[in-house]
Amino acid sequence: MTQTLVLASNNAGKLAEFGQLLAPLGFDLKSQGDLHIPEAEEPFGTFVENALAKARHASLISGLPALADDSGICVPALGGAPGVQSARYAGEPRLDAANNAKLVHDIARYTDKSAYYYCVLVMVRHAADPQPIIADGTWHGSLIEQPRGQGGFGYDPHFLLTRLGKTAAELSAEEKNTLSHRGQALRALLNKLA
Repeated sequence: MTQTLVLASNNAGKLAEFGQLLAPLGFDLKSQGDLHIPEAEEPFGTFVENALAKARHASLISGLPALADDSGICVPALGGAPGVQSARYAGEPRLDAANNAKLVHDIARYTDKSAYYYCVLVMVRHAADPQPIIADGTWHGSLIEQPRGQGGFGYDPHFLLTRLGKTAAELSAEEKNTLSHRGQALRALLNKLA
């Protein structure tokens, strides 16, 4: 029996990636946009609170189970910034180029260029679910000034995987899904659902 699950996102890439991985477990993933659900507010200072708010919002409006993620890049030298503000680091409108320029500028004076991507996934069976399923993943690297690579999105061209000598934007989609924070979080969620 197939169970419909709402993805609290309008990101086509996330829908395809998550949909493919959840299908063998009997989930038919629909984006919130397909169900005319508006984006939820993300007023919180933590990834888990924002993901939970998005999942509950999508579930409340649809009456279906929902899955949400919140993710971003964290830079220890900047006290964890951009963090939950990663998509809006340079303000509105949300532009990757502006966010990257601000991050490269802000990190320039520090010798510690370490950074990590963090993702938390939250799945609720219904809007008032008292036991949401929560999984997370972390992907460590460092920041470089000059962008490299054509793949990925967001901060990927500046996120160097030291061990590989490549940026996230230089990886194939398969490599990125295997290594990334989102891939790790999704595998942890699948383990909890299995």
